[in-house]
Amino acid sequence: MNKTALARDIIATCLRMGKMGLNQGTAGNVSVRYQTGMLITPTGIPYERLTERHIVFVDADGRTDWGKLPSSEWRFHQAVYLTRPDSQAVIHNHAVYSTAVSVLNRAIPAIHYMIAAAGGDNVPCAPYATFGSRDLAAHVAVAMRDRKATLLQHHGLITCGENLARALWLAQEVEILAKLYLAVLPVMDPVPVLSKQEMARVLEKFKTYGLRIDD
Repeated sequence: MNKTALARDIIATCLRMGKMGLNQGTAGNVSVRYQTGMLITPTGIPYERLTERHIVFVDADGRTDWGKLPSSEWRFHQAVYLTRPDSQAVIHNHAVYSTAVSVLNRAIPAIHYMIAAAGGDNVPCAPYATFGSRDLAAHVAVAMRDRKATLLQHHGLITCGENLARALWLAQEVEILAKLYLAVLPVMDPVPVLSKQEMARVLEKFKTYGLRIDD
């Protein structure tokens, strides 16, 4: 896709995220890999007011389009792209159930086989650091080394994927898993989980499982 088409896709994803109940207000941010850097949502502009000209290019050295301010979280988007060369899109939101689990500073364990969608036998929770900081980006890099999703302690959720549609699909799946986890906790804590052997089988099957779209 060219820059304009990618910008439109970013905006459409932002709006879908809100309609799906995964985000609110100006919270969260969305990016795609582009040339030697990324295209990312700007800071402080409500999604419904975004146009293609608002989307910001950030290069590999953190330089931006003149006169444009990228999301304050651009550093952890960059960290994901550096850590996961297979990822072409990153989504961050403050989805309620995922954020609630992050407040508990817990990973979402293998309570359901769909946990494999995140690339492992849990969805980790990266340690807290101030939003927009280099420390937070460093925590994200560690958490996403072998995962496609991570919670951020006292903050929210990050997902990545081969494209925006896959990253958004995963964000919804993790939110459902977080809701399920919180529903089970009052009954039994720690909750029963699938065995490592079963998760290894599921992860192998997930190599050809998940959302399918035409790029």
